[in-house]
Amino acid sequence: MSQPPRILAFGGSLRKDSYNQTLAAVAAAAAREAGADVTLISLRDFPLPIFDADEEEASGLPENAKKLKQLFLDHDALIISSPEYNSSVTAALKNTLDWVSRSETDDEPALAAYRNKVALLFAASPGALGGLRGLVHLRAILGNIGVTVLPEQLAVGKAYEAFNDGGSLAHAGHAEKVKAMTTNLVTLLTKLKA
Repeated sequence: MSQPPRILAFGGSLRKDSYNQTLAAVAAAAAREAGADVTLISLRDFPLPIFDADEEEASGLPENAKKLKQLFLDHDALIISSPEYNSSVTAALKNTLDWVSRSETDDEPALAAYRNKVALLFAASPGALGGLRGLVHLRAILGNIGVTVLPEQLAVGKAYEAFNDGGSLAHAGHAEKVKAMTTNLVTLLTKLKA
């Protein structure tokens, strides 16, 4: 019997009580229910310096970049819930993607951590659009580095009232959409692994 698909899930914010980390946790739980092996992480636990090619040349990848890169390599897909900062992605998320993209040896294929990856995108924001403008940029970045980004996405507006005290989604329609999206992802990954 084949192994269940492995999914890495995280929010794009460093904030302790991040709405997007909460939404990533909701999506991770739904993907587990659909049969995936899901690893939920917080970028807050992997602090990184701002990407600097001179620093990389002098010292190589920081230890946390190596750990994150290995996590990306070990999983079949990504669930990312991205905040919208000034109509784009967060510096923390972009910095993570940049560090993870780096090759560690001359014979390592370019963008190895992103090869054959599938991504599912979410966003949560206090604003009415729910972070949609940031997802446009994230979709473009991931597509350009070789990740297959599924077309369906969810942006949750008024995030300050979108979650119950236990962290579940307050709106039944949002919860159903997360379940449908993650089920579709797991079904696709299962077929790809067959």
